[in-house]
Amino acid sequence: MASSRKSQQSPKSGKRIAVALSGGLDSVVLLDTVCKAQAKNQTNNQIYAFHIHHGLQKPADDWLIFCEKLAKQYNIHFDFRLLHLDGAEEQGNIEARARAARYEALTDLCEEYGIEDLLLAHHQNDQAETVLLQLLRGSGVAGLSGMPASRGIADNPGITLWRPLLNQSRQELEAYAKEHKLKWIEDPSNQNTKYRRNAVRKKIIPALEKIQPEALANMARSAQLLGEAQTLLNRLAEQDGKNILNQNQLKVAPLLVLAKEDLPAANNVLRYWLQTQQLAMPSQERLQAWWRDLAQVKADANLEWLHDERKIYLWRGMLQVGNVEAGRWVLKTLPAKSKQLGLPADWVKGAQDNNEITLRERQGSEKIQIKPKTPRKTLKNLYQEADIPPWERQAPLLYINDELIAVAGIGLSYPHLIASGRRVLPEWVQNPVK
Repeated sequence: MASSRKSQQSPKSGKRIAVALSGGLDSVVLLDTVCKAQAKNQTNNQIYAFHIHHGLQKPADDWLIFCEKLAKQYNIHFDFRLLHLDGAEEQGNIEARARAARYEALTDLCEEYGIEDLLLAHHQNDQAETVLLQLLRGSGVAGLSGMPASRGIADNPGITLWRPLLNQSRQELEAYAKEHKLKWIEDPSNQNTKYRRNAVRKKIIPALEKIQPEALANMARSAQLLGEAQTLLNRLAEQDGKNILNQNQLKVAPLLVLAKEDLPAANNVLRYWLQTQQLAMPSQERLQAWWRDLAQVKADANLEWLHDERKIYLWRGMLQVGNVEAGRWVLKTLPAKSKQLGLPADWVKGAQDNNEITLRERQGSEKIQIKPKTPRKTLKNLYQEADIPPWERQAPLLYINDELIAVAGIGLSYPHLIASGRRVLPEWVQNPVK
């Protein structure tokens, strides 16, 4: 992702809120109502407009310019992110990939500007489309709950997503926009029915409204009721999973006991765990295959599943999601007054200038000393002592002048560390999960 065209920062203090601004009817109406409410109530909130440039269509540059000009008209902050989705159609569902990348980009912007509340412009029609799509996929209660009116972000509990227009139909938004003489952009891709959501929007929903005029409102109400039911199911999963759920892991032995006694309860616990890991709900066929695998695997065996573009591992009797797929080494400069040990900055700089810093794959015989007055140990022993699962042992090793200096999850070569002077600290930083 790339950014950005930052507006001038305001010195005023107050709560910071942001509107996700695509330039379409719904987000333009949302921005207008937020800014008018701000002026009417004379609050001291700082309003930001965030635009995500997908780069998938030729007019995308014009949409960015439109949104920036609109933000200037309202005299609010503006920034954007450019997504790189080249080849996304070959790699998977482009709608899902673009949506995931958009949420990630919006979260990044919120973190950068200290935003507490992010407002999304999903409305009643969007909710109905979501419910129908989930129904077509054969989703359970969680999927049919649709989009919640608000939710937190798992990776950043300080940010809350809000959907204040969920009870408003597109017709009502159009009426508001015409009354207040608002201008917006029509995305031509919304007319392309090769995308499932557009097909539902253009073909199924109009037919349903002819049969039942209140179809959209009724589906939205059903989604709300199912959301309440899902809350109760989550509460039940927490009770049934007291001896099964272990932080981010799932204990397989008691899970299998529960499955033998009450399979629906065990399914509910497993789905709840997947939800906490921000993974999609599995199909019935995949769920049955998982139960067969767990019933047949030996107690000390390892197991690996690929689900929702992530890997789920069974290791030491626990199911857990592998998070380390890719990352990078970063050289962090330590503050002068820090008492933390680090590598001599001048030595590292010289190695950089001479191209003597290299990354190497693990071969199996490497040794390193990570503590004072201790011998060098093999990485295999250090990984085992640190209880690091096999899939988290894949980060490349950091070498300087052909000497092993840093191992992700293990530590740094102690003989090379100093306690004073200019120091740097190598850190392995994981790439964000897509």
